[in-house]
Order: sequence, then structure tokens, then C-alpha cells
Amino acid sequence: MIPSELRVSLTSPTFYEQNSRVKMSVSIHENRKSRASTGSMNIYLFHKSSYADNVLTHLNLLRQQCLFTDVLLLAGNRSFPCHRAVLAACSRYFEAMFSGGLKESQANEVNFHSAIHPEVLELLLDYAYSSRVIINEENAESLLEAGDMLEFQDIRDACAEFLEKNLYPTNCLGMLQLSDAHQCTKLYELSWRMCLSNFQTICKTEDFLQLPKAIVIQLLSHEELETEDERMVYESAMNWINYDLNKRHCYLSELLQTVRLALLPAIYLMENVAMEELIIKQKSSKELVEEAIRCKLKILQNDGVVTSLCAKPRKTGHALFLLGGQTFMCDKLYLVDQKAKEIIPKADIPSPRKEFSACAIGCKVYITGGRGSENGVSKDVWVYDTLHEEWSKAAPMLVARFGHGSAELKHCLYVVGGHTAATGCLPASPSVSLKQVEQYDPATNKWTMVAPLREGVSNAAVVSAKLKLFAFGGTSVSHDKLPKVQCYDPSENRWSVPATCPQPWRYTAAAVLGNQIFIMGGDTEFSACSAYKFNSETYQWTKAGDVTAKRMSCHAVASGNKLFVVGGYFGIQRCKTLDCYDPTLDVWNSITTVPYSLIPTAFVSTWKHLPS
Repeated sequence: MIPSELRVSLTSPTFYEQNSRVKMSVSIHENRKSRASTGSMNIYLFHKSSYADNVLTHLNLLRQQCLFTDVLLLAGNRSFPCHRAVLAACSRYFEAMFSGGLKESQANEVNFHSAIHPEVLELLLDYAYSSRVIINEENAESLLEAGDMLEFQDIRDACAEFLEKNLYPTNCLGMLQLSDAHQCTKLYELSWRMCLSNFQTICKTEDFLQLPKAIVIQLLSHEELETEDERMVYESAMNWINYDLNKRHCYLSELLQTVRLALLPAIYLMENVAMEELIIKQKSSKELVEEAIRCKLKILQNDGVVTSLCAKPRKTGHALFLLGGQTFMCDKLYLVDQKAKEIIPKADIPSPRKEFSACAIGCKVYITGGRGSENGVSKDVWVYDTLHEEWSKAAPMLVARFGHGSAELKHCLYVVGGHTAATGCLPASPSVSLKQVEQYDPATNKWTMVAPLREGVSNAAVVSAKLKLFAFGGTSVSHDKLPKVQCYDPSENRWSVPATCPQPWRYTAAAVLGNQIFIMGGDTEFSACSAYKFNSETYQWTKAGDVTAKRMSCHAVASGNKLFVVGGYFGIQRCKTLDCYDPTLDVWNSITTVPYSLIPTAFVSTWKHLPS
């Protein structure tokens, strides 16, 4: 039934005449189509680039004039007339609200009450009708929260990007919680990294004392928490407990487990921590401190390897040592001072050598094999104790070798592949690449053979990750570059080949960050500045940012959450920089220049001196 007020317009001459013209236009168009279909058709696509902006501008004008608006948004004491279609087009939240059969789909008003500030809602609506919004330090956090709530994903991501560029030690704790609540992955990672690297600043703030327990435990227990003194971690834990003692005293033992108690100075541990009234009153906390004291005494008496978590230095409690010399014959050990950006001579190597391998276990550096000044292949193992700054000899390897790799796995040293002297030949004559793999136990000072490689290699990159050994590429028995990843599982005493390399490799460097193994440089068919990541759990490769220069025979080590690369050459050019890779930013930077008189031949990371 047509309403009576419309009947007049339907029968009016003006409407009838317009309708007739429409019919005439349709018939004319049909005739034109039939004529055009007999021959080939020319096509012209017309696109007006400003059309979308023009439509939005006009829709915004209609909104401001309250024309054709069909819903009223309320926030605080303000109201905003809007078009449902516009809101639904730019927000899945509104699309679901208006089409889901809920009362808002029929109601003329949607009231947010105090869930969103009217100024923030106004900014979101301005964006919906103009595709533009001004983000600043005053509104970025609220806009991010509202954008996430109302599913304006572009706004949420834009605010997160703005906050990433305005992240400081003074606000990183707040950003950490904000990004976690709203799943802003990159902002969360950057905030977390800043919290770890600026712990000495943030632990003294009110924001730290107000953190929820879960974040405090995650922060204080983190391997990469940057602190030179474990006392700061202990005192921060106690300050957090005492901030709300009635509610938090029950968490004391959980917080104490995050502290590396056995790394505290002995006097402090026994006179301050063990005598703390809160700890004495709580049985579980008292037992933790007693265990830490036992570990501390073992450390001071040099009584075997201490494996307890309370005695394990954090990753940032590591020192970087460089081995090298004025020629490829290595004769000196150097300390890399990351803060001063200096390379400092520490000790002469008792027996200079080349083509050896170096690896760190705890506070000791192990140098295995290599060739001496007469080119004789060596079984010798030299050990540098960074605590006492002195060299000693360990039991010799079972097989003399050079060009091999080595890595620490479960407190044991493994040497993998390499060359040895061929029987009946001069000492300088190499045999084919070795398959033999040896294991050294520092506790017994003994070497044993384990399962051999699937394919013999020399000059491979050898590392340990996720309780397994990995050997990447290398020179094969046939003297070719091997494009394989070989993996050793000590629980099965077996090697496998779980993956192939993105390209044939030898003379590459490898280091481990988390479950990712980074491979870079080397003698490759492609670019010697390439860097790749290998996931030690999924065995999948991904590309990482290229290093700053092409490098063959370079050396890499991880410290904290960063990767350091030094040495190597390309053609006749020696690489003279110590470079650092930040995986969070996927960026390489040069830290310092290596002295011209130093040719690096090995690079290791040890635990720092334990406090006495």
C-alpha cells in the first residue's frame, strides 16, 4: 500500500515525464549495444583518484549537518550523530553490532558511558570520515586502547608505531603492559628489550613497584636482564614485596627463585640475605638461601661444576674474549670491553697455533688442536681460567686435528670434524675431512669418541642449541662445499641430516640466540655478506639482515640478546670492524675497529668473574 502523501507525487506530471525519459534512455542504450556488438570494441577505463576522498568529505559534511544520520553515539556528556553504514565499513566492531540482532542493531542510540573518553571517540570518528587523525604523546595510548576495543586496526597499529618511536626508560614499563594487553607485538618486544637493558633505572620507579607479580617474576628471572650486580635484583625483589607486604609476603619464595643468589658476594649472602627476618620466618625461602650458600661455598672452593640455577650467570654476565695475533699464528688472548668499546690484551697463549678451535665452558676458554709453528698437527688442549687469569693443560684429544669445530653441550666439550695428518706423509699434509667426533668431560678430564658425522667435514660452523649439536656446511671429503645441516642428538648418540643449507657453505660463522641459530659470511657461491636464521626446533630457514661487509673465516658469538661478529677477509681485504646485530631491529652496527696489528682467529663468550 503506497502512503497517501506519496500518491500525489507518483501521479504528478513531472514524475511521469521523468519516468518516460528513463524508458526512452533504456531502449536507446539497447540499440547502441546491438550496433556495437557487431565489431571489435575499444575499452577505456576511467578512474578518478580523488573520488574516494571526495565521497568521504561529503559524507563528513552530511554528518556535521546531521543529514541522513541514523545512529547516535554517546560518550560521557557528548553525543555524535553518525551513519551506520560508514561505521560498519571501517570497523568490524560496529559491523557486528549493527548486523548481529542485538538491541543496538535496532536502537537509535549506542551509549559507551565511561568506557571511552568523548575526545578519543571524536578522533576515531574523524578518522572514519576523513582517513586522517593526529596522533601525539597525549592521545596515543588512549587512541590505541580505543582503536583496539572498537576494532579500528589501522589506528591501533599507527599508535603502536608512534609509541615505538617514543619509547624511553621512563615509560617502557607502561608500554610493556599496554602492548601486552592489546597484542602489539613489535611494541611489546621493544618495550621488553628496553626494560631488560635499563633495569638499573626502572627498578627504582613507582611503576616497577606496582607491576603485577607475573611480570616481575618474568623480568627478574630473565637470562638477559642487564645488571652488573645481582644485589640489585635481590633488593628489587624485596622492595616489591615490602611495597604491599600484607598481600605479597606469600610470594617471597617465588621472587627469591628469580635471583641468582649464589652470585651474590659471600658476606652479603650470609649476613644480609640469610639474616633477613622475612626469609627466616618462611621455611621455603630459608631453604632456597641455604642451597645458595652451599653452591657459593663450592664455587669459592673450586669444588666441581655447579649446575644450580641460583649459580648460573645471566647472559649479560658474560665476557667476550678474542683470540688472535699479528699473523694467522694466534699467540694472544684479548678481552672485549663492550662499554668502553675497546679490545684489551689479557694473556699470551703458551703454545701459539693456527687453525685451532676455541670454546667456552663456564669461566674457562678451551683451545683444541690446530697446527703449531712447524705445521705439526696437535692433540693439545689448553685451558684459560678467566677467574684466576692463568693457563693450564687438559688431557689431549684422541685424534690430532685442525680445521675442526667445537661447542659446549650439557657442560661437556665436543670437537667435530676437521683434518688430521695423513699416515706416512709429512706433518703438513692433510688427510680427507674427518668424520670423528670427540666428547670431553671437564669433571673427569677424559675424552671419549661418540657417533661419527654422517659426512666428514672441515671448516664447518659448529654450535649447540636445544640440547643438540649442529654442524653447518663445511668442506666435504671430495673438497666441495657441503650444503647440509648435520645434527647430533646425545640422547641417541646419533647424527642426522634434518635440513639442507640455503647455499653451499664453508668458513662461515654461527652463533645462537634463543632457538635461532644465525649463520653469516663465509666462502659461498653468492654473497659473503648474507646472514640467515635457522630454527633449531622446526629446522626452517629465514633470511636475516645482511652483515655490514663481506666476510670469509669470520667469527661470531652471542652475548645478551645481541650477536657479535669479528674478523675475516674478502679477497685481499681484511675486515677490521667488530659488528653487532640487534635481532629486535634486524640491524647491524659497527661497534669498534680491530687494531691493525690483530688478526682475529677465534671468538668466545665466558661467564664473568663471579663475585667473592
